Parts: sequence; structure tokens; C-alpha cells
Amino acid sequence: MRIGVLTGGGDCPGLNAVIRAVARRSWANGHEVVGVREGWRGMVEHRFSPLGPEQISGILPRGGTIIGTTRTNPYKVDGGIDKVRAAFEQLDALVAIGGEDTLGVAARLYDDFEARVVGVPKTIDNDLSGTDYTFGFDTAVSICTEAIDRLHTTAESHNRVMVVEVMGRHAGWIAVHSGIAGGADMILIPERPVDLDDVENEIRRRHGRGKNFSIVVVSEGCELPGAEDKGEVDQFGHKLLAKRGVGERLGDEIESRTGFETRVTVLGHIQRGGSPTSRDRILATRFGLKAADLVEAGDFGQMAALRGDEVIACSLREATAELKTVPLDWYDVSRTFFG
Repeated sequence: MRIGVLTGGGDCPGLNAVIRAVARRSWANGHEVVGVREGWRGMVEHRFSPLGPEQISGILPRGGTIIGTTRTNPYKVDGGIDKVRAAFEQLDALVAIGGEDTLGVAARLYDDFEARVVGVPKTIDNDLSGTDYTFGFDTAVSICTEAIDRLHTTAESHNRVMVVEVMGRHAGWIAVHSGIAGGADMILIPERPVDLDDVENEIRRRHGRGKNFSIVVVSEGCELPGAEDKGEVDQFGHKLLAKRGVGERLGDEIESRTGFETRVTVLGHIQRGGSPTSRDRILATRFGLKAADLVEAGDFGQMAALRGDEVIACSLREATAELKTVPLDWYDVSRTFFG
């Protein structure tokens, strides 16, 4: 068989580990492996490149993706699906590695013409249903936790409020996990409406009992009261975030309301970059092996998923049916330590 591998959406630590695992298992089964360049754009434009031992040598600890990625949606490209269908004539199977958008396309292609595709869940946001965790999440949380640890010392030294903006457009998993691990004094996530009066009161209460600094962690997708919505969306229909992010606007609100000196740190793409943690390397490797096994078995329309400590198969339709958001009980854990 000739097996294609593509990576779509935002780059993510662990992508190369998946590519390596798919290739190694597929070679052992006697198959050829090719990279589909730059995600679904590569399927539209039929951009394939060989993935042999030379190409995957030494990529396990590398961040990013050696085959490139885009946020292309072939359903939004003129003639895109016909071109993708033609690309499948050059491949016996495709392993699509991505999050909600990338795998949503894969699920739709399988439904539309039984495309020979399997999926691997990738997103630092950990918001994909069907799997307990996605690879890339642990690395992002580790990076954010280290940043929060470092900000504690400067916040305390200068008696400041430090606002830390982390990724999480629709789900606050990174904010909750890194906020708990880093000892944040308040965590704001998209799943819960932001009440600026509550934010002000929590910070004043903390400072009123002798703590002259605070750490506030906020997900980038939080909507502040009165925020302007320009209605701009990407190819997948997601609202584009404002250039002046929620962290900066929240910092201004806190300082104007409380009078406490406030500084803002936006971690941004730092969370996506660099070498994956050992946990993400192992999880990505297990996912890649499972995806290759699904291809070998001809079990298409499925995705590798983590349930407990077992890597299983679940349907792409199930995995992309809805976002996995932070449940109330998880948020209550973090609220215990507010103030």
C-alpha cells in the first residue's frame, strides 16, 4: 500500500513523533509512506513527498511538523473536494493528524465517499471529544506552568497583578491545568462568563488580607463584557480573535478598577513550539502506531483515542461531534484556591 500522512491546523509538539511511528509501523508491514505537504492543501494540490528512513531520522524530539501544515478547508476551495477525491486515487490510505477542523474534514470525506482515512487527535487545547487527552496538551501545560512559576517571583517583588493569557479559543483546559499547577489566584475560561465585578472583588479581597500580588490566568477565548465582535471568521467558521487580546484588555480593567499596578504576559505561540514532553512523545507514538494498525486492518473512518491508559479506536464522527469543554467540577477544583 501507499499510505499518505498529513498534519493540519496549528503546529503542535509531538506531530513528528506520530509521523515517525506511522512510518516505522507501516514499513514493517511492507508499505510505502509519503507526506502530504501542508495539510489538506496538499491533498487539493496533490503535493506528496517521500517519507523514508532519511526523512524521519532524528525527528522524535523535534517540535513542529516536517511536512508542514495549513488551516485549509477543502470544502471552502473551488473544486476542492473533486481534487481531494482524485488525490485518493494516488493513495491507498491517508492518516490525518489534527484537531477538530482537520478531523472534521476527514469525517466528512469518509461520510461523503468512504474516503480511506483514519485520524490521530492533535491539539494543545485538549478539546477533542472521544479521547481523554490529545498529544501536545501536556507540553503546552508544562510551558504555561513554568511561565506562571516565573511570574510569581516578579509579581511578589513588585507588588503587581500579573495577567497571563494562555491559548484556548473555546475550551479552558490549558488555563485550568496550568493555573492549578502554577498556583494561580484566579482562572478565567471561555466556558464561564467573565464577571469583572467578581474579578475586582477577588483581587481586592486577596490584597486586603496582606497578599500584595496576584496571578490571573485567562484563556484567549474569554469574552469580556462589552467586547466588540467584528464578525470575522476563518475557513472553518471560527471567529477571529481581536489583535488586542483579552489579556491586555483584562489588565486595563483590573488596573483601572483596583488601582493596583498590573502587567500582562501573552504566552501565545510559545505554547506550541519546541520539543514535546516525554509524556507527549509517548502518547504521540502510541497514537501513530494505532493509526497504522487501523490502516492495516482497513478500519477507516476511525481515530486513535486514549481511554484511561488504553489506546483504542473511536469513530471520527464521534470525535468531532462536539467540543470537549471544561466541566463544572473541574473548574470548581480551581476555584478552591482563588484569592
